[in-house]
Amino acid sequence: MDTDLMPPTQKGRKHEIHALGLREFAGLRFDDQRLDPFALAGYANLFVATFEQIEGLSEKTREHLLGDGKELWSGGAASHKLPDGRRLIILNPTHGKNRHNATLMEEICHVFLGHKPSRLAINNKNKQGKAIARDYNHEIEEEAYGTGAAALVPYTALKRFVETGKTAAEIARHFNVSRPLVEYRIKVSRLWNSYKENIFQGR
Repeated sequence: MDTDLMPPTQKGRKHEIHALGLREFAGLRFDDQRLDPFALAGYANLFVATFEQIEGLSEKTREHLLGDGKELWSGGAASHKLPDGRRLIILNPTHGKNRHNATLMEEICHVFLGHKPSRLAINNKNKQGKAIARDYNHEIEEEAYGTGAAALVPYTALKRFVETGKTAAEIARHFNVSRPLVEYRIKVSRLWNSYKENIFQGR
């Protein structure tokens, strides 16, 4: 295996292989092409609903989700399927398209990786008084997010952009993702030192 084509860690390579499969399935031929999660959602049997389509929320709940609590959630999937077999996905309307891409891509990866949907249930509270969610599997959540991020920002393109001195913001604009997601990809791909050196040299 050509080490230049894959991240240096075992976990990184695993995520990258799955991600490349998703990109191939999406019909992308080049590593710097943008992946559109919304175009993939249908193949994952997901129905992405707008927040306005959700009925039955009290005005107080709606105000909280769009106001004080808007940074506490990015999206969610219904635990029960719709009558036509699709799974309902809701994205936070106060977040931008770049964050939507990452959130939806994570949900798509859960489907393609065959993950069992997590059920959110409040079991108790921690010492800080925050509610603890039961039936949350950190390992599968990390795998879905890591694979989704790799599908959105492939390693070979990321490495090339880093070596040519592109900033995280420039890379983020290229792939229609957030800068934090790009920085996450740079760090987990063990490219952070190279990134800092090339950015410094470019100044």
